Amino acid sequence: MFGKLLHNRWLRLCVGVLGTLLSSVAINLFIVPQNLYTGGLLGFCQLIRTVATQRLGLDMGFDFSGILYLLLNIPLLWMAWKNLGRSFVLRTVVCTVSNSLFLTLIPVPAEPIIQDMLTSCLLGGIVNGFAGGLILTCACSSGGLDILGLYLSKKGKSFTVGKFSISCNAVLYTLCLILFDATTAIYSSIYTVFNSLFVDRCHQQGITVQVLIFTKEKHPELPQFIMERLDRGVTYWQGYGGYTGQPLEVLCVCLSKYEIQTLRQEVQRIDPHAFFIVQEGVRVGGNFEKHLN
Repeated sequence: MFGKLLHNRWLRLCVGVLGTLLSSVAINLFIVPQNLYTGGLLGFCQLIRTVATQRLGLDMGFDFSGILYLLLNIPLLWMAWKNLGRSFVLRTVVCTVSNSLFLTLIPVPAEPIIQDMLTSCLLGGIVNGFAGGLILTCACSSGGLDILGLYLSKKGKSFTVGKFSISCNAVLYTLCLILFDATTAIYSSIYTVFNSLFVDRCHQQGITVQVLIFTKEKHPELPQFIMERLDRGVTYWQGYGGYTGQPLEVLCVCLSKYEIQTLRQEVQRIDPHAFFIVQEGVRVGGNFEKHLN
């Protein structure tokens, strides 16, 4: 059901905005009250906010890290416009503005909802990671370093958004260690690791699968659909049923988990009796392009 919903562009956008709301709730309710830092570009914005308010005495009366986050996204959105496609950028603009708005409007509790810092880190990381993966699966982005991570993920065959997030956050938490204390850096790092792991786990566009389709009749429109609509290469050959001995056609294609539902619907439309095998976790090298939308 979820896969079918995501093939409607407006529903995808709505689910992406819902993901930004869920992410903002996780950050403002579980992470910020513990004086921890979320990581990524937002984490750097929170670091700037803390330095400006506590050490420079600049107090605006509200948490301006969300507004700063929106401003710093402008050059990244320009890069995405040039390299990642206009439809992706338009969805990202909506989600980035929504994310900044939610971060500014959702009140931060004066006292942590969960007193135990480790529990807050784990819960916040899991919820925010799920939200981040949901946003990316909807072919959206909440902005920040996710945009750069997606660009590098598209170019690099073994590159993932989560790995890039961990690398950038190593720099951020080194600054936290220098400016604040080890507790802040360590618990923020724990949160970020869980967040990144769940982003990669939930980001279906980053999960490569192999699909084998067995059909008794030759349907030239099926490989044509795979190559033209899904922009994927396909290999097909003739086989024989072991029980009946009758000839059949076997098609093999590698694609992202996100694209399975689209292919499944087309196969069922063309040949309702076709046999369909999906194998997850395959390793793909060479000329295999990662799609973002």
